Amino acid sequence: MDVNGTQRFIERGSHKGKGLAVLTSGGDSQGMNAAVRSVVRMGIYLGCKVYFIREGYQGMVDGGDNIEEANWSSVSTIIHKGGTIIGSARCMDFMTKEGRLKAAYNLVTRGITNLVVIGGDGSLTGANLFRQEWSNLLDELLANNKITQDQREKYKHLHIAGMVGSIDNDFCGTDMTIGTDSALHRIIEAIDAIVSTAYSHQRTFIMEVMGRHCGYLALVTALASEADYVFIPEAPPSHDWKEKLCDKLEQERKSGQRLNIIIVAEGAIDREGKPITAELVKKVVVDNLHQDTRITVLGHVQRGGSPSAFDRILGCRMGAEAVMALMEATPDTEPCVVTLDGNQAVRLPLMECVRRTKAVAQAMADKNWDLAVQLRGRSFARNLETYKMLTRLKPPKEAFDAAGKPSEGYTLALMHVGAPACGMNAAVRSFVRNCIYRGDTVLGIHDGIEGLISGNIVKMDWSDVTGWVAQGGAFLGTKRTLPGDKKPEIAARIKQFHIQGLLIIGGFEAYQAGLELYESRSQYPEFCIPLVVIPSTISNNVPGTDFSLGADTSLNEITEICDRIRQSAQGTKRRVFVIETMGGYCGYLATLAGLAGGADAAYIYEEKFSIKDLQQDVYHMASKMTGGIQRGLILRNEKANDNYNTEFIYRLYSEEGKGLFTARMNVLGHMQQGGSPTPFDRNMGTKMAAKCLRWLVEALQKGPADTPDTACLLGIVKRQYKFTPLEDLKAQTNFAQRIPKHQWWMKLRPLLRILAKHDSTYEEEGMYMTVEQGEIDSECVI
Repeated sequence: MDVNGTQRFIERGSHKGKGLAVLTSGGDSQGMNAAVRSVVRMGIYLGCKVYFIREGYQGMVDGGDNIEEANWSSVSTIIHKGGTIIGSARCMDFMTKEGRLKAAYNLVTRGITNLVVIGGDGSLTGANLFRQEWSNLLDELLANNKITQDQREKYKHLHIAGMVGSIDNDFCGTDMTIGTDSALHRIIEAIDAIVSTAYSHQRTFIMEVMGRHCGYLALVTALASEADYVFIPEAPPSHDWKEKLCDKLEQERKSGQRLNIIIVAEGAIDREGKPITAELVKKVVVDNLHQDTRITVLGHVQRGGSPSAFDRILGCRMGAEAVMALMEATPDTEPCVVTLDGNQAVRLPLMECVRRTKAVAQAMADKNWDLAVQLRGRSFARNLETYKMLTRLKPPKEAFDAAGKPSEGYTLALMHVGAPACGMNAAVRSFVRNCIYRGDTVLGIHDGIEGLISGNIVKMDWSDVTGWVAQGGAFLGTKRTLPGDKKPEIAARIKQFHIQGLLIIGGFEAYQAGLELYESRSQYPEFCIPLVVIPSTISNNVPGTDFSLGADTSLNEITEICDRIRQSAQGTKRRVFVIETMGGYCGYLATLAGLAGGADAAYIYEEKFSIKDLQQDVYHMASKMTGGIQRGLILRNEKANDNYNTEFIYRLYSEEGKGLFTARMNVLGHMQQGGSPTPFDRNMGTKMAAKCLRWLVEALQKGPADTPDTACLLGIVKRQYKFTPLEDLKAQTNFAQRIPKHQWWMKLRPLLRILAKHDSTYEEEGMYMTVEQGEIDSECVI
């Protein structure tokens, strides 16, 4: 990725004749197929001759039918599939010089000098060694008359680009690896199912999850499932962990908790390096507490199933960026790995990332646990810190603030404003428990502004929010009502309940409500309190943040529904589905769901379209149907255009497609708001609320809240969490359409079109597409 922000030009066919191959190696992970599809289609778009290498390095060594030329339709209908369609295998042959010599011969004879490797650190290290030896291997092949002098000269440079496919998220240099989010989905689904039966029988469940050398899955699972205890290899428990575990479980049962969840990473160890197994943990619980205890080992279930929307999008974007990296490579360019840094896709030196990954293992071998956690990255460390805070059973006898001074015991309130969104309850739980642990009083305002006016305000206790993380909707209740002319009543309630700080969780209305209160401070001194907003809406239309709480869950709901709808036409030849998504005037859901679902087009308000554009898309659909594609998917944002509504587009495709395909229409409606929160939204809500509490306390300690920086919105902007004054966000807002003036995801639109259109789509001579810095970046992971 060009980190200097310069523009790049993508011209169709600009790299014609270059040989490009993609392989998947090592363990499989969900999202690999999305990456393979992206590599193939971006390569074809640029004019490359693209090959599959089946069965990983073994296929490269064996050659023959294992190296197969790919075309556009080769990767149709694979984006929703788990695993890897081109196969993966462990290969001992490639570890030998003879094996690599065979692999080099097989590549040269097909003109392949650009290699995309999707795998773990072992696979990527092997690719780097292969590149280092490339020149010598070609010399040996030439000396043995296996290749000609012309071939030796023409294919003298091998370029490598890597992507990390691993459910363990154990590769340093990237915030998330392809497959991790999907694995978390599988784990959370299993735990949510187990929780219901555990409640029935008052049981303790021990869940063993994958993670032989990395505890990421176990740690995030513990956060997202309210687990009582977690064992991970990077942070072994203290020597008296057995006593602490039993004491915690016993106290929780006495307090009325009916079930306990313990998460064990398969590589969990104690401080002496001895394994802590699920069986050992069960023996400790049964021998000491005599509780009904069960073990569930998820095993390869975690690798299976359909990839999440996040992993599909991650695979699409990383695959495209890997191809661009190869096309821009020079003989002096060292192998790179495409990684995720916040909301940016970056190319990093491959071997530097491998070195850092091995440094974690060395730190663990040296029993330097603090260093191991630090090397995993800031996100891992924050997750661990947040989990420890939220699982304290009781607050300390004397609560302390961040500076180590006794806490003043502030009175803080929170409420929802706007429509419900998944993740709201997780944020409330985190805020409540962090407040109580600090020694503060936390007030829950039911039903938003209306509840505040009517005095529907209750003090919240530790146990009030038990079990909230996994629940969708908003248990506190939410309304779209804005302060308006009710500000005097609101001020009176704030004074009556001695509210010293306010957290508002909601969508665009929450942002507007906070702004109204801030702008009325001169009239109502009661509003001169620290105020912070957590954006929470499926539409992702709030300024000041790249991602809103609840959008990921909604995106997954849409993607799963689209999968089912297209599956319904499995036995029907040539059918096009026209689907309407929510989002108001914001096309985020339509665009991202289009990318995740492999849609042929996504119509949104922000990108104007005419009848000519619609007609051209119908012709493109017809050309794909005659080219062997069986099903089409068209998405339309609900307010994309007043006249070209969903019914119109459906009828247009139905009429123009007669004789070639049939069309069906679906309006998804409020299904998009439902469901159980995804691990992403649970984790994001939990950490955002903890950060908001810290911000509120710091603002209160500074003195009177009468400045713009005491009324903020907490957002995720590229690489970091950022508190932005509500006053500053006004200039960034289109209030008429209730959307930000700048939306980062609009830069994904060109990629959506490239991956969706058949090669015949781009027949126009000299067509250029400008791609700015960040256009094919990766979605942010928390």
